[in-house]
Amino acid sequence: MESIFITGASSGLGRAVAMSYAAEGVVLFLCGRNKERLYKTAELCKEKGAITYTYLYDVSDAFAVQEAIAEADKLHPLDLVIANAGISGGVLGGAEDSIQTRQIFNTNITGVLNTVLPALERMRERHCGQIGIVSSIAGYRGLPGAPAYSASKACLKAWGEALRGRFSDEGIKINVICPGFIETPLTDVNKFPMPFLMSPEKAALRIKRGLEKNKAIIAFPFPMAVAGWFLGIMPGFLLRPILRCMPRK
Repeated sequence: MESIFITGASSGLGRAVAMSYAAEGVVLFLCGRNKERLYKTAELCKEKGAITYTYLYDVSDAFAVQEAIAEADKLHPLDLVIANAGISGGVLGGAEDSIQTRQIFNTNITGVLNTVLPALERMRERHCGQIGIVSSIAGYRGLPGAPAYSASKACLKAWGEALRGRFSDEGIKINVICPGFIETPLTDVNKFPMPFLMSPEKAALRIKRGLEKNKAIIAFPFPMAVAGWFLGIMPGFLLRPILRCMPRK
């Protein structure tokens, strides 16, 4: 029986990922902050035959996350953990001021650390397991329109890449997920054009296939991934004028 732990499962990409895995013989541990939406995700997954457990907490609460990971792993040893929960300045209701910057870092970085580290400890004991860390194509370069968001995702990308190299000999798979624009609450607030906007269901299938193939970086859609790669390697003096013209979150 496959056991999967997913944060940020209340809606958007997290719900779509949960739905893509939901099936008979699968145990899903679904985590989120919104009770009604989280229970809705659980019900949808149950309809597809999955066994579901729900955990209502904020990923920035290290103790709550650690307790949930410990309980889930005791019930059904975790095969896959997907650290998906994240926020952006737009969702918080405006530009990235000092308060929002701390909130974004606390959720996007500390929240992922709170999820990955206790899961990693248990997987190391068994010498097996897989962890998917949701970063973003925005993490390929610091974006003036979303400094905290792009910095938080860059941190996750670098950390995930490093963890993959460190723990590959221990039988643990680490994958970094870098989506482009996806139709979720995070992008619903954007007032600017979003090229290659993708449905969460389609994105979830890309993620699932990438995890099954154990790809180091699961970046999509392809044109956005290529654009992100170019942004990452372009010299600053050429890129700065372009970045200044990009829209703000």
